Amino acid sequence: MTSKKNTTDNKFSSDEISFIKKLKSPIGIQHFLNGTKYNPDYITCSPKKIIYSKTANCFEGALFAAAALRLLGHKPVIVDLMAENDDDHVIAIFKQNNCYGAVAKSNTTVLRFREPVYRSIRELVMSYFDFYFNTIGEKSLRSYSIPVNLERFDKYNWMTTDEDLEFIGDYLFTIKHYPILTKKMIRDLSEADKEVVDLCFTGSIDEGLFKPKKRKRS
Repeated sequence: MTSKKNTTDNKFSSDEISFIKKLKSPIGIQHFLNGTKYNPDYITCSPKKIIYSKTANCFEGALFAAAALRLLGHKPVIVDLMAENDDDHVIAIFKQNNCYGAVAKSNTTVLRFREPVYRSIRELVMSYFDFYFNTIGEKSLRSYSIPVNLERFDKYNWMTTDEDLEFIGDYLFTIKHYPILTKKMIRDLSEADKEVVDLCFTGSIDEGLFKPKKRKRS
């Protein structure tokens, strides 16, 4: 999953390339994203703009991570995690020692970095399951997409454009997603521990949180 040549380096300035390469590693990229403010607005800015605004939502964070990973020698690949009665989540994935890891921005504390120790993308995705819940404690992760190599959007200058990249998010709704639960599994799910829920949302930006509807359990 490494890229032999970063053909789009020249779309960043030399200073921007230097800034990203100083992050050095996937965890360095994650530390940068952890230090950015959460963006609650429905807009998708390019990785170049994130460098200067130091503000990003989940999707923008995944795009930035993918672009930064690309400059560090990986392919720019994202995976969409689809939820029920909750926000979806997008992660940038990378491969190291033949295992998968992830970098992600989140308005919660537990849906971010994953070490490259997972043998498949499904195994990586399932590491998020028990910590993927809405504000009322419902475990909400339902499916994940096929990997999307963002090189397919190079003609739109996705890494550096001033235009809104919402169309990439729209594309994610059109691609294959793999369900991870049966209907019976969903009916039998327990709620997350309240202590974990409280910890997860500590410091979250309220405007950026999904407002779930409480449902009757059968």
